[in-house]
Order: sequence, then C-alpha cells, then structure tokens
Amino acid sequence: MHILFFGDQHAESLGGAQVSMRLQRKYLERTGHTVTIVAPRMHAERARLAGAEDDPGYVDLPSIPITADREYSLTWPGRRTDRFLDRALTRRPPVDLVHVQADFWGAYIGHRFAHRHGIPAVHTMHNRVDVGIAAVTPLHKPVLGALNLWRRTALRGIGTQPHAADGWAYLAGIAAESRAVTAPSGHFARRLEEHGVFGSVDVIWNGIDDEVREQVLAAAPAERIPGRPRFIWLGRMSPEKRLLPFLEAVVASDVDADIEIVGGGGERRAAERIAARAGRPGIHFAGRVGYAEVLARIAAADAVVQTSIGFETQGMTPFEAATLGTPTVVSDPDIAGELRGGLWAVPDVGVDEPARVAALADTLRIAAADIAAGRAPEPDPQVAADFRQSSRTAAMLEVYGRAIAG
Repeated sequence: MHILFFGDQHAESLGGAQVSMRLQRKYLERTGHTVTIVAPRMHAERARLAGAEDDPGYVDLPSIPITADREYSLTWPGRRTDRFLDRALTRRPPVDLVHVQADFWGAYIGHRFAHRHGIPAVHTMHNRVDVGIAAVTPLHKPVLGALNLWRRTALRGIGTQPHAADGWAYLAGIAAESRAVTAPSGHFARRLEEHGVFGSVDVIWNGIDDEVREQVLAAAPAERIPGRPRFIWLGRMSPEKRLLPFLEAVVASDVDADIEIVGGGGERRAAERIAARAGRPGIHFAGRVGYAEVLARIAAADAVVQTSIGFETQGMTPFEAATLGTPTVVSDPDIAGELRGGLWAVPDVGVDEPARVAALADTLRIAAADIAAGRAPEPDPQVAADFRQSSRTAAMLEVYGRAIAG
C-alpha cells in the first residue's frame, strides 16, 4: 500500500506532529508499506543536514518561509500546486490512501489531491485551532472568519462546507470528505464528536519510538542520581505553551531545584530575561536537541512540567515521560485524566493568570518535596504499553483498512 501523508510543515521541522509523522512512516515502512510525505519545502539549513533534500520519501512543495528563523513555510493551495504535486507523483507508485495530518494549507492541498483522484482520505486532527489562535492574537474571531473563508474557497466542491465561522466549523470543513477521522487523545475526540466535526472519531495516540525508548531505558541508571530535584520543561516557546508563566511560578515558588528548559521559539529571550532577573542559577536553557536526546533528558529528570491549558490535543511530553517512568506536573486537567496517574495535578483555579501561576508554584513546591523524600508518584505501566509506536501503527492500519473498504 502506498500512503500519502500531508503536513502543514516539513517533517524535519520542529513540532510534535512532525515527530509523529516521521515515526509513523518508519513503522509503516517496516510492515512493508510505502509512505510519501508531502509538505512545504523547508528553508532552514537543518533540513539539508537531516538529508531531507535527498530523501525519496519526501515531496517538497514550492514554499515561502513564514518565520524569522526560516523553520516554517507556507505553500499556497491552488491549481499551480496541484499540477506540481501531480507531476512529482508520476515518478512514484500509485497512491492507495491519503492521510492528511494538517490543519491549514497542507489540509487543503491533501484533500484537493484525494478528491481530484478519487482516493480515500483519513484525517488526523492535531490542532484545536480556536484555542491556538486565541492564544496568540486578540483578533482571533476575525482570523477564524478569514480562515473559514479561505477553507471554503480552497475546498469548494469538496464535501459539504459549513458556512459558520468558528473553529469547529473550520475543522468540520477540512474533514468533510474524509472516510475516517482520528484524534490523538480521548478528550479531543469527544469534543470533535460533540461539536459535529465527525460522527465517530478514532482515538489513536501519537507514540514513542520503541527502539529509542529501549535504548534510553537501558542507558539510564538503575537508581536516582543524588542531588536537588530536577524538573524539565520541553516544547515550542510560544504563548499557548505558557513557558513564561512557568518561569514566573518557578521564581514565586523559591523551590530548591534544578530547572532545564528544552526547545526554541519566539519567547526564548523573554524567558531568559525572567531567569536572569531571578538570579536563579538552577535555570538552564538547553536549546533544541534531537529526539533521542530529548527522551534521554526526560528519563534523567525527576519530573516533566506540562504548562499549557486547553490547547493540547494530546500533549506528547507527559506521555513520553510516563513511558520512560518519569512523573509529570500537569496543568491541563484533560491531560491529567488521560494519563491515569503518575502526576501532580495543578489545581484548576479558572482563567485568572496570577492565580494559575500561584497554583503552579504551590504544586512545584509539593512535587519537589515529594521527590526529595523519595515519594514521587509512579506512572501507569499500561500507558507505556499503549504508547509504543508499533502498537499505534497497528491501530492506524485498522483505520486504513476500513477507509479503503469504504
């Protein structure tokens, strides 16, 4: 079977969805399938270093960079892109299934391709667009209105396109002709169904690389290395991830711990200023590191700290942590419920940000005391079994089979 993935961003760029697509491809190819990933060409030097330009599994669409670091790109959906893609795929095996894992231009391009060629499509929802847009701009309602207009224009004639202008109508529109829709968490799947995005949504978690997990666990010490409690925060440094409130909570907590920040993004300088003003030498910025190194750092930490609220459709790092035996300080109650244990839940105090910072500071103090006393909670072992990529691929292949059968 030849499966065509579509993403908003190149699979070698930073992001949980991109990591997931690379893992899906690896494990699908191990079972004998062919995977081609279609996404905008990446302009950052890292794409060349990763060998993306020579990888036959990538179709890089003409694009323009949309961030200052040239990490992320945009490809305009339309007839010119359609023709480029059709020509590129003439040199590859016939496509049996389209799997759209995008929410914007990648979704439009993918569903246009599936519709144009009469190929069944599966859509994985990675993004709750209303919460994400509201987190980065006060003009989220006009932005959503513009996105819905763009969606109706780009997908004209493809399924039934809702005319509403909210985030749920947008998601329903981009999935309109899908034969199956999947979500990476139970809580997001329920919301998609409740808001009429799709009738029955399959829950398939994003996974962890089985082999890398085993290597990381084999290299990890059998006992905790003595020292102060070690907390790690990982992710994109943007407002919806709430890195700055986390650092404010660290300062407010006056916790005696080492804090490691892994990742990059637009808020890094602001984060470094908070750390510098606090005069707290325990805060260390590690920058962007590779996948295996990320997992090794999670395994070495005493706790991961998850800080976004209401934004994540899954939240990869708490699940990766649980799979590696590391508990998590969890701010999002939906993620806390899905983890089924092995965590410190930050109390839900509403939307008041100072109250949220204070609640997180209190929870960090409790977690540090528990770690120091040797009573940290243990993650649910079933999460480790259910989160392996091999099991996720088997579940997705069942969805593919249903979609192809019609």
